[in-house]
Amino acid sequence: MVSKKYSIAYIFWFCAFFALCMNTGYCQTIIPTGTPFVKQYKKSQYKAGNQNWSLAIDQEGRIYSANTEGLLRFDGQYWRMYPLPNHSTVRSVAVDKTGKVYTGGRGEFGYWTSKAFGEMSYHSLSKLVKDKTYFPNEEIWKIIVEDHRVFFHTFSKAYIWENNTIRPLTAKGEPFLFPHQLNDQLFFEQLPSGLHEFKANKLVPVPGKEILKDKNVLAILPFDKNNSIIATAHHGLYLMDSNGNIRTWSIPANPILSQSQINNGIYLFGGQYAFGTIQNGVIIINKNGEVVQHINKNNGLQNNTVLSIAKDKQQNIWVGLDNGIDRIEINSSLSFYTDFVGKIGTVYTSIIYQGKIYLGTNKGLFVSEWKGLNNYNSLDFVQVPNSNGQVWTLAIFGAELICGHNEGTFKLVSGKLEKISKITGGWIFKPIFGTKNILQGNYTGLSKFVFDDIQLRFAQQFSSIKEPVRFLAQKDNHSFWIGDWGQVQLIGLDPSFQQAQIQFTSKQDSLAAKRRFTGIYTLENNLVFATDSGFMQFDNIVKRFSYASELNNALGSYKNSNKVIPINTNSYWFIQKTKIAKVDFDSKGKLKIDSNLLSPLQDRMMSNYENILPIENHYYLIGLDDGFAIYRNSGQDHKYVLPPPQIAQLTNLTTGETIIPNGDLRLASSENNLRVSFSSPYYSSSPLQYQYYLEGYSDKWSDWSETAYQDFTNLPYGHFEIKIRARTNTGLTSEIQTISFTIKYPWYLSWWAKICYILMVTGLIYFIYNFNLQRERKRQFQAKRKWLEEKKVALERDAEQQEKEWIKLKNQQLEAQLSLKNKELANAALNIVYKNEMLNNLHDELKQLKDAEGNKLSSEELKKINKLIEDAHNDDRDWHIFEKSFNESHENFFKKLKHEFPDLVPNDLKLCAYLRLNMSSKEIASLLNISTRGVEIRRYRLRKKLGIPTDKNLSEFLLER
Repeated sequence: MVSKKYSIAYIFWFCAFFALCMNTGYCQTIIPTGTPFVKQYKKSQYKAGNQNWSLAIDQEGRIYSANTEGLLRFDGQYWRMYPLPNHSTVRSVAVDKTGKVYTGGRGEFGYWTSKAFGEMSYHSLSKLVKDKTYFPNEEIWKIIVEDHRVFFHTFSKAYIWENNTIRPLTAKGEPFLFPHQLNDQLFFEQLPSGLHEFKANKLVPVPGKEILKDKNVLAILPFDKNNSIIATAHHGLYLMDSNGNIRTWSIPANPILSQSQINNGIYLFGGQYAFGTIQNGVIIINKNGEVVQHINKNNGLQNNTVLSIAKDKQQNIWVGLDNGIDRIEINSSLSFYTDFVGKIGTVYTSIIYQGKIYLGTNKGLFVSEWKGLNNYNSLDFVQVPNSNGQVWTLAIFGAELICGHNEGTFKLVSGKLEKISKITGGWIFKPIFGTKNILQGNYTGLSKFVFDDIQLRFAQQFSSIKEPVRFLAQKDNHSFWIGDWGQVQLIGLDPSFQQAQIQFTSKQDSLAAKRRFTGIYTLENNLVFATDSGFMQFDNIVKRFSYASELNNALGSYKNSNKVIPINTNSYWFIQKTKIAKVDFDSKGKLKIDSNLLSPLQDRMMSNYENILPIENHYYLIGLDDGFAIYRNSGQDHKYVLPPPQIAQLTNLTTGETIIPNGDLRLASSENNLRVSFSSPYYSSSPLQYQYYLEGYSDKWSDWSETAYQDFTNLPYGHFEIKIRARTNTGLTSEIQTISFTIKYPWYLSWWAKICYILMVTGLIYFIYNFNLQRERKRQFQAKRKWLEEKKVALERDAEQQEKEWIKLKNQQLEAQLSLKNKELANAALNIVYKNEMLNNLHDELKQLKDAEGNKLSSEELKKINKLIEDAHNDDRDWHIFEKSFNESHENFFKKLKHEFPDLVPNDLKLCAYLRLNMSSKEIASLLNISTRGVEIRRYRLRKKLGIPTDKNLSEFLLER
């Protein structure tokens, strides 16, 4: 415990200390107004634990943090985590001149060495500890590196590593608090004995240590030749001379430092110091002990508890917090006032008036005390009464502050706004040269005010101007250009300045009528008109607009600037949609454009309402969406060398795996789809840009890009050199970093593969020869076989042809026989018809026959003859002969018909046969010995039995059977 009772809470106090680094390139003081830019690194970004107990920076500028989960490393682009072998919390980290990174945790300490592409290997020194009775439970809270030895400090002892051996340093049974390194001196605080100096391997009491009894020393820092600063936890700062005499340093900053509980501290530059506190963030003081800056959770830090603090090569402050890591850009030319809670809104205009700073915003007019730029300003803005609404412009006339407001024009009286004009929306004031008249552009047109050297009063609204006036510029004594985004107009005022007449409008010009105007400005005593397609000028003689081509060409992309703000006679701020450039005109009219000075402010302002207010001594106030920035144009170039970028990681795009080379960077042919990630330990609110050139693959340098990696796909085998360089937003360019690598030949191009190819080619030639030989033999065999087959086919074809001819002849014979048979059948049928007709005639003749007396024969006499005739009619022998012949000619026609239609009777079969022979009904009637009508009846019945539809011919149906 480290208070009167040595409270265990002090075990969690840690002090990160850096030796005095007086870089002559950083001699200016920190801007005391506003807050330096703070970059927050949340644990979700670095993907480790909340607490960061210690910070260290190596010679190349990489950041190391002792994190709850291991050693964190940040190379400016990528975070990496390296856990200890026993996975304990890392409490301390330090770096020596050779690049070794020392870490200490619970029961473990050692050092890390860097390997290629961000890899690190750990070397444990804990094994050298001889007495390990209590060591497993001890934590290394601080590491101090000297030229030939390293101190690993716990609260009970310090382990000294020298000549590859470990020896303990104890305080005769007393516990330690923290050691402190001051140049070549080393101090230890023993509890309760007080401060001791380690000299000649002994702890020697500091003569004036009694004044610090129970005050807990947390930092010792250089002050001047003969004195150093001692920072205590709750009792502020003390001074110690070279003889060890200690006295209280009575300074203005002591109360806030004492209340905030100092935890660590570092020397910055220019006689300025930063102290990390437990309760109130970071407090920066100057050599007079005055607070210069105070950064805490209210104005940028993630957390108020500063566990560790360090300074990088760019003089940025890094703080390890109880929850995260933050970077504070104290050496930047920009500082910020940020409205984190949305109290003031977007700043449209600003002014410093009677020791106060006023901000005109979309919410109203806000005011805070202003102590000047050389004193620390803890700004606390409050709203001016009666100012609710949009404040467009602020101007000072005499001793009055005038406010152009959404609801009219006001003046500040006793801290409140008092309306002097009810004309709404005062956008701009413009005095008429040589008079007491002031013109104002507003929502509804143009107003005139009169300033009598004491106060400003409203005079009139010009009735001839009916449209809004945002822009206003004097052409001559009685002529003004006025305008809005839609058009600009030239107006003339009468000698008394009471009447205004429109003399010309851009709507009358075919070129200007299509343009959107954004402002009217005076450049080098010439009026120019800012439009959406470049600056225009007006020819007073021909009354025409034309483009200012020479100016537009010289401005490049800034020809589309929507606002121009004068700095001095030959310098201007050009603003293009929140992008700001400083443009200088030399005596020959040449332009020098610097677009990097305020590049961190891009996209942080409201477009078309950007404002830059000169304050004093090259300081400018720039309104932002959420507050304002203060820019210091010091004209000093920092003597900082941008380190060349490094290859942070190689990734196989095909597999997504990280490539970890051993020795020379020789990659397998399957690793020819690469992502090369690069980084540079440069830390700024404006990101670095990178440019690469892959020799052997590219033919020129790539374009500058903020992307910190590049993909190369389908790289051929061979040797490559990738060259990378980095550039800051100010144009500072690093040296070229060259990395060589080789993509090995694929396996199919190796020497053993080539031997295999030779053997394969030889075998292939032999195979082809044998194949061709066998193919020729086969071809000859197939040709012979083909000839035999063709011969055989020809013979078979001839035989087949002969067979076809024989069959044809046979068929002809059969057809002739069939025809003959049909004729015979027809003849037989006709004979039967003839016989029946003859019998019928005979029957008829017998009926007419008379005896000798002339009488007809009696029926008795005729009966026998009729019986014979009837028997002759019914004699089936002719039919059976006919049926047999018919079946022979028509392939058993009756059997098939009977089988298909079993209900047919003999008479039906006879009718079917006669119909198949295509006999007429009369002939059939004779054959059947019935009437023609009877034949029709039988045909009808036969149709029914055969189921033939009415549209089907009966004879055709029977011919198909």
